[in-house]
Amino acid sequence: MIFAVLFATITAVYVLEPLQGSSATEEKVRLGWWIIAWAIAMGAIVLVLDLLTPNKRITAVSGIFFGLVAGLLATWALSLVIDLLIQAYDVQAPSLVTALKVLMGIALSYLGISVVLQTQDDFRLVIPYVEFTKQYRGSTPILLDTSALIDGRIYDVAQTGFIQVPVVVPQFVIRELQTLSDSADKLKRTRGRRGLEIIGKLQRTGGLDLTIDPSGGLGTGVDQQLVELAVQMPASILTADSGLGRVAAIRGVQVLNINDLSAALRPTLTAGSTVGLVLVRPGEQVGQAVGFLEDGTMVVVTQAAEYIGQAVTVEVTSQLQTSAGRLIFARIAPDPEGGADEDGAMDDDAGEQAPGPDAGPQAAG
Repeated sequence: MIFAVLFATITAVYVLEPLQGSSATEEKVRLGWWIIAWAIAMGAIVLVLDLLTPNKRITAVSGIFFGLVAGLLATWALSLVIDLLIQAYDVQAPSLVTALKVLMGIALSYLGISVVLQTQDDFRLVIPYVEFTKQYRGSTPILLDTSALIDGRIYDVAQTGFIQVPVVVPQFVIRELQTLSDSADKLKRTRGRRGLEIIGKLQRTGGLDLTIDPSGGLGTGVDQQLVELAVQMPASILTADSGLGRVAAIRGVQVLNINDLSAALRPTLTAGSTVGLVLVRPGEQVGQAVGFLEDGTMVVVTQAAEYIGQAVTVEVTSQLQTSAGRLIFARIAPDPEGGADEDGAMDDDAGEQAPGPDAGPQAAG
């Protein structure tokens, strides 16, 4: 609207000025119509070009400034050409020349700003080499890779509101998920569709700044493109793939592993803590029973074979961290009302084994 109003105002000024007073002649009227025709044609061309490129994104003031400077430089260069043509053909129409220069400056500035805002993610100049990269406000954004989307736990984390930084899903990651979803292998097809479903859920999550980035990194594989894009932006990578994490760390890219986050959020159990679980199978040693916490941690309970298949409360005695994960050792928790189950059992056994006062010689023996 500002463009249209400014264009019409400048045109009206240069058309009406020569027609004021008694100095209006047929030649000036004809000149005014020429100015109007040029203004309509130029404005229509600019608006058509703008409508044919609707995918524009307002991102940075630097893009607007660069587009404006480029438009004014182009206007200055073309004005020199117009002056040479005016001198060569001896055109005596200063109002027409001035109107054309002003309108041309407005149009070229508008086109310059529009083009830079639309293409600044991959706009490049050869001499000197300049590249505009997408900039995100605030903290460093997070790039999601294929494994993190297929894993799906990022959606649960996003719903809690803990993610306060921009989240970016590159277009080449979406293409890889689409390829997996169209695979003939049932497992790959399921994984690809799950990843695409998680993207849709993240887009509908309120309070999450999610962006689909169309730009790609320099590389052939998806992992290599992801690392290169993280270096260019710069950004962190959220993944569930430890191999990608090692490659990104070599390039100096911060890696956030969803498995590390899950491990950090496991409930801390110390010696003496009690927890309820279901004993599902016998242990390796005689009398042991095995159960599992909600996060999958194995709990080995001593002297609990008789409780297999039951829900019990156990007391943690010790923990062991292994390469395969954490292992917890426990025992059946004491009954707060009647003392320890094991002690009670021992008392009963002792009572059964102790000879009574009326026991005969065989019992005493």
